[in-house]
Amino acid sequence: MTTRPLATPQRRPRLAHTPVGVRTRIARRMERLIEFGLFLAAASSVLITVGIVGVLVFEASAFFRHVSVLSFLTGTEWAPTFADPRFGILPLVCGTLVTTAVALALALPVGTICAVWLSEFAPVWLREGVKPILEMLAAVPTVVFGYFALLFVTPLLQKLFPGLPGFNMLSAGLVIGVMIVPYVTSLSEDALRAVPLSVREGSYALAATRLQTSWRVVFPAAISGVSAAYVLAISRAIGETMIVAIAAGMRPTLTLNPADQAQTITAFIVSLSQGDVPHDSIGYQAIFAAGLTLMLMTLVLNVLGFWLQRRFREVYE
Repeated sequence: MTTRPLATPQRRPRLAHTPVGVRTRIARRMERLIEFGLFLAAASSVLITVGIVGVLVFEASAFFRHVSVLSFLTGTEWAPTFADPRFGILPLVCGTLVTTAVALALALPVGTICAVWLSEFAPVWLREGVKPILEMLAAVPTVVFGYFALLFVTPLLQKLFPGLPGFNMLSAGLVIGVMIVPYVTSLSEDALRAVPLSVREGSYALAATRLQTSWRVVFPAAISGVSAAYVLAISRAIGETMIVAIAAGMRPTLTLNPADQAQTITAFIVSLSQGDVPHDSIGYQAIFAAGLTLMLMTLVLNVLGFWLQRRFREVYE
């Protein structure tokens, strides 16, 4: 006769012995605690943003007591630390826009083509391998990109264009474009893959080829997400600092020629924020006026991107 071993009593959770009403109250308190933590996280981000904007506006208002807004926006010379200072922001704005335009001319088409290929044509195993490698490119420090532009791209371009100076916006813009390609590719590929499979099947049912389906059906259907990727890339290009500071030169020049050297708004802020300028001087306050200009430019782009998302958003069921 065999004897069965006695079953060991299973240990029940501690709350199992607690009355239902008490457990409900504990769960509600935990939910309120989590909600309060989430509220603190959201509120802290809003307060930090308000604080940054407040500091910029406060310091920039001191600058605009000495310099009129009209002369600041329309002046063609920027020399805030000279004995005879000049505060025309146009050279810095031109340098920023030209560098950004060169970067986008490379990043948007290359990033879009890579995204369409990864989403519609690449096999799964290849996509899973290529995408992380591509995203690693975004993790490279920008100072490395800056010296890459100065020591590799510029000499290469000088072989094609012998008169190209050592510091120019062309090489800086191209390297910024290389840097933001992963942003465009990754976000656009996510938007393309979010398009339902039924949309593709409907296109194939109408005898469309794979290429026609990709460009004429899937891409327009994902245009709201793709436009968000473009806006993020533009904001990233406008705000880039180290590459333009190293490769584009530090001389503010009112020019639209990418072959010339120029200074961008971010490069100016870096050059003047090294402690050499007295705290309450007009040159110090010019840093915040330039920063406020850069923030407004980025804000306009973000508002435009938000409008594009709302305007072209597609909802599938």
